[in-house]
Amino acid sequence: MTVSEADQDAIDRRSLHERIAADLRDEIMSGELGPGATLPSTAQLEEWFSASNTTVQKALQLLKDEGLAVGRAGAAVTVREHRQRTMRPAAYMAPTAPGEPYRWISEAATGHQARGSSRLLEVAEVRPPADVAEALRLPEVGMALLRAQMLSLDDEPVELVKLLPAGAGSRDGDDGAPPDQGRYSGVAGGAGVPPRLSVDKVSARLPTQEQYTVLGLPANLPVLRTLRVVYSDGERPIEATVMAKAGHLYELRYEFSPS
Repeated sequence: MTVSEADQDAIDRRSLHERIAADLRDEIMSGELGPGATLPSTAQLEEWFSASNTTVQKALQLLKDEGLAVGRAGAAVTVREHRQRTMRPAAYMAPTAPGEPYRWISEAATGHQARGSSRLLEVAEVRPPADVAEALRLPEVGMALLRAQMLSLDDEPVELVKLLPAGAGSRDGDDGAPPDQGRYSGVAGGAGVPPRLSVDKVSARLPTQEQYTVLGLPANLPVLRTLRVVYSDGERPIEATVMAKAGHLYELRYEFSPS
């Protein structure tokens, strides 16, 4: 069912250039406009959306700023290649063997033909967000040791990761190793506390100031926020990880087998 222009104005309160960019962004991310494809011409977009040249140019600039399209004024604008990445969270859960790179980094190389890296941003004792504190069953004034990491692909920031063990944890011996995008790190209880179950809660929301800055987001676009809680025997929570990635560049893929 199509929506008339008047109805669209009443429903969608965004600026026209944002609405144009949103429609084109959806076609890019769904594959309707594949890598290297030419976007509709400025004249076509002006006609389709009853928009001025200035409005259309602002819409195209949004897509360029987001890294979804490339081109210069007066020339054809094309879809940038290899921008949308599919992340497979379940692939990072198994522990790595001694001496092997973290699975997030190795998966980046094999799945995205990119160089994965991590950088430790902060180690601090904090009061976690309410949903994390509830998941870890912390007392009302309970604290947890936060390890914040930035994960990158080919030096481009892609994910802000915050690891919080259920126990007090320790700052000693922290070598800056990443929490491997949710891989159980073992910092919660050490030996004898094996991970048995991992539960993800994924939501889309507008970025915080920290997420906007660390991820270098081009505009006020949503991030995908994952709260992952790892449980041991007796459904005991031993670790929580909060992961945020740019929602316009990444999708999460989960695979399930019928029981």
